[in-house]
Amino acid sequence: MTWATLSLAMTMALALAGVHAHAATPRDQLVIGMNMNNLLSLDPAGATGNDVLGVAANLYDYLVELDPSNLSNVQPALAERWQIGADRNSLTLTLRPGVRFQSGNLLTADDAAWSLQRVLKLNLAMASPWKSYGFSAANAEQLIRAVDAHTLHIAFPAPTDPKMVLYTLGTSVSAAILDRKAVLMHEKQGDLGAAWLLTHAAGSGPYALTEWRAKDAMLLDRFDGYWRGPAKLRRVVMRHIAESLSLRFMIDRGDVDLAAGMAGPDIEALKRDAKVVVQPVMRGNTYYVAVSMKEPKFADKRVRLALRSLIDYDGINKAIMPNYGVSHQRPVMLGLAAVLPEPGYRLDVAAARKLLAAAGYPRGFTTTIRVLSDPPMINIATSLQATLALAGIEASILSGTGNQVYGAMRDRKFDIVVGRGGGGVEPHPHANLRALVYNPNNSDAAKLTNFQGWRTSFYSPQINRLIEQAVRERDETAQNAMYRQVQQLYDSEVGAIQPIAQMVETVVLSKRVHNYVGHPSATTHLRDVYKD
Repeated sequence: MTWATLSLAMTMALALAGVHAHAATPRDQLVIGMNMNNLLSLDPAGATGNDVLGVAANLYDYLVELDPSNLSNVQPALAERWQIGADRNSLTLTLRPGVRFQSGNLLTADDAAWSLQRVLKLNLAMASPWKSYGFSAANAEQLIRAVDAHTLHIAFPAPTDPKMVLYTLGTSVSAAILDRKAVLMHEKQGDLGAAWLLTHAAGSGPYALTEWRAKDAMLLDRFDGYWRGPAKLRRVVMRHIAESLSLRFMIDRGDVDLAAGMAGPDIEALKRDAKVVVQPVMRGNTYYVAVSMKEPKFADKRVRLALRSLIDYDGINKAIMPNYGVSHQRPVMLGLAAVLPEPGYRLDVAAARKLLAAAGYPRGFTTTIRVLSDPPMINIATSLQATLALAGIEASILSGTGNQVYGAMRDRKFDIVVGRGGGGVEPHPHANLRALVYNPNNSDAAKLTNFQGWRTSFYSPQINRLIEQAVRERDETAQNAMYRQVQQLYDSEVGAIQPIAQMVETVVLSKRVHNYVGHPSATTHLRDVYKD
């Protein structure tokens, strides 16, 4: 199908929608409606956000996969088997023979090693998890290497929990295995194909990228040479539909088969629609309120304590978060053995006023709240603005795009951010604490932008040491005890990021769609999805 034909089909569907016709999608295609504003790059070395994870999981293969019903269950993928070194300082993976990329090139351990090395050499956003283990551009080739065509050896530069490395290999977009020969054909000025991979793909997954127009649509066509066997559907079409109400009408009419990212009220309305199924999936990251400790007022622990008491946790979770998240006030995700019971923070304006007065702000102060203009973040920010005002804090809301909000956070030039993040892709306490709390170097020059602890300038040497010790601890009981201690210390030191709720992603599916299993790590596979 050409883009002209696709555009015509879309125009016809919208025209039919205007007269309330039911425009059933083709049986051999899955049509997904979603907001694609944050889908900016497809390069596994630099692509960020949940949306790209779902795309990459179908264009590329990973060495291992995590069972969506039990994330701690690591399953074979490109690697048939793996072995952790006796000293727990290495990982050896045996790749299955005969796998071919969509180009026809044979996939080998050289491709796997080069793909991981490339992430570190480019040192873009997705190098962060690997750098947290001690890998770098300088040591990548020495530590990540192909022993032979089917054997990949990864030596850890520093002691760590091998399970974390396996989880990263199964979930991080940085672990996608690229067709080295195909990518290097498009290399320009030593960029390792980075410019080309922004809008192209070179994988071995069940679907191949046919065309992509940013903030318009993306076409993925079935790769019939896929090593698991061809996917059940011939094509996946992703359409950029930014308005939740439009998505609601389109899923109801049958113009799309799956709607993602809808507003809570529209999801609630569709729960009464017999033609669809509402599927919530718990994610490991959090909605939070963050402050910059580079700002003198927020560097004062008493002010951070006051802010903690000026969040209407109960009201936000009851009125705003249904279909978006569940109440959770700890930095470690729900469901893990190491997570502490809820601390029970609540709105307490009187206590906040006393703390502000003691800190020298009896009449409050002025500040700003940066936030995405999308729900539920903008709704949380509006609630926060109102409760801050009860203690005399006048907060202006600065809403914008991801680059405007999180860009200011990465530059450490903000007051308050209402955001969503915190790792949680890997089912391990270290994933959350690395993202939200850990900050090994608080200098501006360090530019540890993927560590949100660094972004907020929260720096606790004691907590840093404990996180580093815990990820190396071999005894699981002792390890969990350390992670609980980290949470207790973070509570007592009043960390700069206060979690409010753990994320839930809710998608709405046509009842024609079968075998769609939303993945908690956002790596949802579509290879087994089919339609009536």
